[in-house]
Amino acid sequence: MIELVSAERCIGCNLCVKVCPTNVFDRTEHEPVIARQSDCQTCFICEAYCPVDALYVSPYTDEQVDVDERRLAEEGVLGSWRATLGWGPGRTKLAAIDQTPFINRILPERPIRAAGISDVRSPATS
Repeated sequence: MIELVSAERCIGCNLCVKVCPTNVFDRTEHEPVIARQSDCQTCFICEAYCPVDALYVSPYTDEQVDVDERRLAEEGVLGSWRATLGWGPGRTKLAAIDQTPFINRILPERPIRAAGISDVRSPATS
């Protein structure tokens, strides 16, 4: 559940307000306010979209937890979901390092691109 909007880091872009599917935030003149915390679905969308890692969504969906912003920042947890996804400048995208072993079984076949042979099909594992 959403636990923190960092007043220190927030730039007031309101992307979290725009992307939240359950309207958890209210806009203010400064940083958004968590107005309906119990409506949070713990989807992490707001944290993923925050360009300055100013949000913390706790993985506990049904209980509110006390958080310390300074400690979250020191431990590298503040905005960590965005970093895990690889969103943001200089970060490696999660898709680029995906090693899912079964992916070739679910991908559609790809055409073989040989000289003059464009209609031959091959399994995705080729």
